[in-house]
Amino acid sequence: MDDDEEPELAGYQPHERPLRGPRLRLMMRVVVVLGLVALVLPGILITASTANRTANRTCSIYTDYLAPEAIGFSSRFELVSPSGIGWNCYARLFGGEEVLVAALGLIPGGARIPSFPTEDS
Repeated sequence: MDDDEEPELAGYQPHERPLRGPRLRLMMRVVVVLGLVALVLPGILITASTANRTANRTCSIYTDYLAPEAIGFSSRFELVSPSGIGWNCYARLFGGEEVLVAALGLIPGGARIPSFPTEDS
């Protein structure tokens, strides 16, 4: 390279060894990874907690409406299920059997109970 092309590099001599040693580089990498985990992990935990609470509330409403004979309900996230990946709502019947009441999807939302017109309206 010609010094006339880049005058700011005139007289520069590269170092024979790296500026940072292997221990310092390893420590910096560990600090960066821990920082990224500290930034991302709370968001994941809050999202999972909110989805769990929403699925439980929605499952309670669906079970009361669609399976009033049930003695309990269970909502859980399943990777392999009849309805695909996502949250599913199961009603527990008296004999211990569980029946799929509703598929709540990947991101559970509020219950959508159909309203039927009455004779007065």
